[in-house]
Amino acid sequence: MNVTTTELPDVLIIEPQVFGDSRGFFFESFNDRVFRELTGVVKTFVQDNHSRSEKGVLRGLHYQLENTQGKLVRVIHGEVLDIAVDVRRSSPCFGKWVGARLSAENRRQMWVPEGFAHGFVVLSDSAEVVYKTTDYYNPAAERCIRWDDPDLAIDWQLSEPPRLSEKDQRGKLLKELDVLP
Repeated sequence: MNVTTTELPDVLIIEPQVFGDSRGFFFESFNDRVFRELTGVVKTFVQDNHSRSEKGVLRGLHYQLENTQGKLVRVIHGEVLDIAVDVRRSSPCFGKWVGARLSAENRRQMWVPEGFAHGFVVLSDSAEVVYKTTDYYNPAAERCIRWDDPDLAIDWQLSEPPRLSEKDQRGKLLKELDVLP
């Protein structure tokens, strides 16, 4: 496994070692001991989520004020641009974002720690995203940042407006939202 730091030091890109031959491939998508040793992240994952979306669908940017969730994100079909935004007011990186292309082909994973909003946009015809979380979903504590917040100026690599859920259409600017300390 190879671990790469990003421009936001707490957000990591993880690339598993893939063993392949003419029959196909094998890799460990998660090994707790190796994950802890290589990342220094000591967390217990409590929930696995799986979503399927069509091209141009944008999900996010979501975070929770309570039951904050760390997420280990990967793509098992297609390709997405995965985004993490620091929403910890006391952080020197508050309001900064980082993005990475995750795909079934490159098998990269993104570790998005607690204190970050998370979202992605589908770049391929469709994509399936699976991710582990360190706490349970708490809808009452969830907040949603507008995908097009001008203060964040995220480059979503879109050629046309994204397809959003009703919830994501109601997203607010980061400066209008409660954030983490």
